[in-house]
Amino acid sequence: MATTTENERKGPRPAMQRPPIVSPQDWEAARAQLLVKEKAQTRARDALAAERRRMPWMAVDTGYAFEGPAGRVGLLDLFDGRRQLIVYRAFFEPGVFGWPDQACRGCSMVADQVAHLAHLNARDTTLVFVSRAPQADIARLKARMDWKMPWFTLTDRFDADFGVDEWHGTNVFLRDGDRVFRTYFIQSRGDEQMGGTWNYLDITPLGRQESWEDSPEGYPQTAPYKWWNWHDNYAADAAPDQRWVEVSEAGEAAFRNGQPET
Repeated sequence: MATTTENERKGPRPAMQRPPIVSPQDWEAARAQLLVKEKAQTRARDALAAERRRMPWMAVDTGYAFEGPAGRVGLLDLFDGRRQLIVYRAFFEPGVFGWPDQACRGCSMVADQVAHLAHLNARDTTLVFVSRAPQADIARLKARMDWKMPWFTLTDRFDADFGVDEWHGTNVFLRDGDRVFRTYFIQSRGDEQMGGTWNYLDITPLGRQESWEDSPEGYPQTAPYKWWNWHDNYAADAAPDQRWVEVSEAGEAAFRNGQPET
C-alpha cells in the first residue's frame, strides 16, 4: 500500500533550473576546472591561518571566575594544564528560547558538530563551553544531548569583556606559565565552520603544529600525520607507532606524487 511522503503532503515542488547533464569526460573536465579554484582557496586559507598566528596578543589580567562540576575555578584552570584554550560562549540560560529544556538552537548545532576532544588535547589545546546556566542544568543538558565538552558557568563580566554577552562567539587564549593572553576571536558566520579539529587548530596561535605550516620561528612543530591517533589511544610523550609511520610516509609519498590537493 502506498504511503504519502512529507513532500507530497507539502504539495508539488517548484521546477529546479538544473545544470547541464554531460558525459563522464565533460564532468571530469568541469571538476578539474573547479579544482583549480578550490586549491587556490585551500592555499589562501593556509596563508590566512599563518597570518593569524602572527597576530598580536592581548594580556588578560582580570581574574575571571567560573563555576564547574568541581566548584569555583579561574580562567587559568580552564586550560586544564594545556597551553591553548578555546572558549565557546553558548546561550543556555533563562530568557533564551528553549530554556530550561534546551540551549539555543544555533549553539546546540555547534555543540553537535564538535569532534572528539582527544585530538585537540593531543595538540596541547583545550576546548570548553561557557553559559549562564547553573551547573545542574548544564549537566542535565549534556547528558540528554550526549555532549562531552567541559562546560562552565559564567559568574562575572567575562562574556561582556570578550564580546559574547549578546551573541555567540569563540575566543582563543594562550597560557605562558601563569600569564594568559587573548589571541583570537571569531563570531557570527565565522562560527559556522567550527567543530572540526583542523578548523579549531587553525584559529589557535600555534596552529596545527605541523612542519609544513608557515609559523614564526620557535613554534612547536612535528611531522604531519605522525601524531595522529585513535582517540582512545593517545599517550603523553609517546613516540609514534613505527607501523603507522611507515603507512603514513607511504601515503604521503603517493599523495605528493600526483594526487591533487584540495
